[in-house]
Amino acid sequence: MIVPTPTRPLRADAARNRELLLAAAEEELAERGVDASIADIARRAGVAKGTVFRHFATKEELLAAVFGNHLAALTDAGARQLDAPDPGAALLEFVTAAADAMQRYDLTYLRVLSQNDPRLSELRDRLHAIVSSLVDRARAAGAVRGDITGTDVFLLLCAPAHTVELVADPPPDLWRRYLAIVLDGLRPEGATALPHPAPAWP
Repeated sequence: MIVPTPTRPLRADAARNRELLLAAAEEELAERGVDASIADIARRAGVAKGTVFRHFATKEELLAAVFGNHLAALTDAGARQLDAPDPGAALLEFVTAAADAMQRYDLTYLRVLSQNDPRLSELRDRLHAIVSSLVDRARAAGAVRGDITGTDVFLLLCAPAHTVELVADPPPDLWRRYLAIVLDGLRPEGATALPHPAPAWP
């Protein structure tokens, strides 16, 4: 797994338990958010609570592994789009996939974890670099407005998820409405000057 990486190869049973724990943690996160408990995760995985702590010293370390795997998967998906013949379509496809993934998790908690886990922070920065490259290609092709930066788009990946959080019992695909608004805002047609420079990436 990406975060954290075991210092030596795991036995087959230990590797299986680790995979079960990561899958269970992901399901608990989807159902309960970051309030998911270690006991509930262990119960869902079908292992003892002590098994969790043999693989992950803290709940935060376990959640960082789940988030880290998703960041790595998004980075790989973005990297595959870097050679696409249509840079605009490549950016749109990636942003749609990323927004779909982002709306399943508590992104505020991801930010907190990133501040405390340098490995997770590094994965986040790698994803930002891929997004910036996709935006640079799309901008050079005239597919997005000239004043949009990679940091702008990276931050906007979270916008559909955060918007839907304000709606009581939203329909499952409501986030796609706000993603469409975001994508329209990236296009050069009808664009007006933005009122503030893009923020610098930390």
